[in-house]
Amino acid sequence: MKQGRIGNYFAGVDIGSTMTKVVIVGEGKEFYLIGPTGPEHRKLAYRVMEEALGLAGIAFDDVAYVIATGYGRINVPFADRQVTEITCHARGLSSLLPSAGTVVDIGGQDSKGIRIENGKVVDFVMNDKCAAGTGRFLEIIADALGVPLDKLGEVSLTAEKRAVIGNTCTVFAEQEVISQLAGGESVPNLVAGIHQAIATRIYALVSKLKIRPDVAITGGGALLGETICASKDIF
Repeated sequence: MKQGRIGNYFAGVDIGSTMTKVVIVGEGKEFYLIGPTGPEHRKLAYRVMEEALGLAGIAFDDVAYVIATGYGRINVPFADRQVTEITCHARGLSSLLPSAGTVVDIGGQDSKGIRIENGKVVDFVMNDKCAAGTGRFLEIIADALGVPLDKLGEVSLTAEKRAVIGNTCTVFAEQEVISQLAGGESVPNLVAGIHQAIATRIYALVSKLKIRPDVAITGGGALLGETICASKDIF
């Protein structure tokens, strides 16, 4: 605990590649906010923390301890400790779902597979050299098809079939989707095909870990997890 700070609240600041999250918990209450990650991480960290404190109706001195995680964790100067997002995933999932053995994290710019045992990371794999199979990939495809990002799953479930998407590179997949759309393929079929391609890619990545149940999906892509898993029974 840093000198001068007392209280029963604890905070977590996650500066991710595309989104920043802050959570404050204490005295039986929880407060959180989510927003886009900007270019100046240090200013962003102070701003989002101030907003979260305002939401909670408390002062910074009421927060006993602050953990920073995510890509920008080293740019949170007021944090008491920096912890990798992989370790945070393991701790968080073990608390929320003690039976979890494998975590699939579909983030903004990368995807990860994490094996956990007793709340600790025992192995992980990461796809960080290509945006395919990530939130950014879905954003680009949604924009190309004129479908709101939060409606992709709903549209996918109306497909008559899954269009075959041969490219997993974001740029080439976008070109292929536009080409098939011009050729008469329906939007739902194309979205279902994209989900199929993502499921296949993520399965290939995570299977390197020797998948063990239960499997949990985290990250912004978790909002589409049900539809993606429905596209291919990967687990």
